[in-house]
Amino acid sequence: MGFTARANRQGIRAGSIVVAAAAAVAGTVWGVATLVGPGHGTAAQPPHENVSRQTGTPEEGAKGGDAQGAAGAPQSRIPDGIAHASESGGNAVNITIDDGPDPQWTPKVLDVLKKYDVKATFCMIGPQAKAHPDLVKRVVAAGHRLCDHTMDHDTAMAKKPVAYQEQQILDAKKMIEDAAGGGARVEYYRAPGGAFTPDSRRIAAANGMRPLGWNVDTKDFGKPGVAAIVKAVKSEIGNGPTVLFHDGGGNRSQTVEALDQVLDWLKDQGRPTGFPVRTAPDGS
Repeated sequence: MGFTARANRQGIRAGSIVVAAAAAVAGTVWGVATLVGPGHGTAAQPPHENVSRQTGTPEEGAKGGDAQGAAGAPQSRIPDGIAHASESGGNAVNITIDDGPDPQWTPKVLDVLKKYDVKATFCMIGPQAKAHPDLVKRVVAAGHRLCDHTMDHDTAMAKKPVAYQEQQILDAKKMIEDAAGGGARVEYYRAPGGAFTPDSRRIAAANGMRPLGWNVDTKDFGKPGVAAIVKAVKSEIGNGPTVLFHDGGGNRSQTVEALDQVLDWLKDQGRPTGFPVRTAPDGS
């Protein structure tokens, strides 16, 4: 075989290698683009900072990411839109409890919930959960659900870098789940002061947590009096089903008494309680 023929055949082989390599690279790039493209991006919604009442629908942000299992297989689709509706539908009410767990007040709140056979969603601060794993376990054992309320309750986190938001959310999630043990999962994420951002919602949804808003701010954190807390629920429940209470951050004696009265009133009204929606509207 002459020099020219050998050179031509070597050139063909080299060209084939280049084409194959280019195809492999293209496949890799396409895979990455799929992960960050439609279905995994953020919804066009501005941040909410320190708002007392968040509005929206469970369909909002239905393009949320799929939660991934250990083998990378998609689990139930968790939208990144802020949830407000109840899984129980109809006139059901969602009771949510923020800022704990607290060794003095969380047990009292749990006792009131047990009295009325009501299940609630507890939005916990990471270090608080780590400091009181017995209370986290008690919450789970009673059939309540867990919610991530970040590491430091930084109401200004919406103005901070994405890496900071991710650290606040994911470190708290790990602390809460470690404290709960037994494979318990954190199923929701609530931004401090309602300071959601498209990025924080995306991070939460990608890690199996539905962003959780509220419709009724009882303002119990400011200790306005038991009557004022109860009145807030009765006058604002028409805004939507998710009610905000607190079991941490200070003396919550007013909250405990008001919660008792609110649950008694809901019982008289024939209104059941439930958990906030988590998955996509189609149930997938």
